Amino acid sequence: MTLTPEEQALVEAARQVRANAYTPYSRYMVGAAVRTADGRIFAGCNIENASYGLSICAERVAVFRAVAEGAHPIEAVAVVTADGATPCGACRQVLIEFASNPAQCRVIIATPEVVVAQYALAELLPHAFR
Repeated sequence: MTLTPEEQALVEAARQVRANAYTPYSRYMVGAAVRTADGRIFAGCNIENASYGLSICAERVAVFRAVAEGAHPIEAVAVVTADGATPCGACRQVLIEFASNPAQCRVIIATPEVVVAQYALAELLPHAFR
């Protein structure tokens, strides 16, 4: 899959932050990065907790970092997992909330080695809660 230089940088940020994932229970490491309208990239990894409901996904960490810095809306997302998984439903809803245009917001799915898919965010959650 051909990526623009901006998309390549987004995927690389997600790949790098994945190494920081705190996953002592599942051992399932996820890295995510979002690019905001001003071109900045914010990355996040998943963080687990012994009380599983307190764990948080990488995508939400990345979004919340951007929001905390006043940098939104989101224009693109990259997610890196060992098996090329897409974001969970909760993350899809949070991404929709902060996306500039869900029909144009690109979601790039990758493994540590290769990009496996690209979607418009609206494709992943066509009937988002609004």
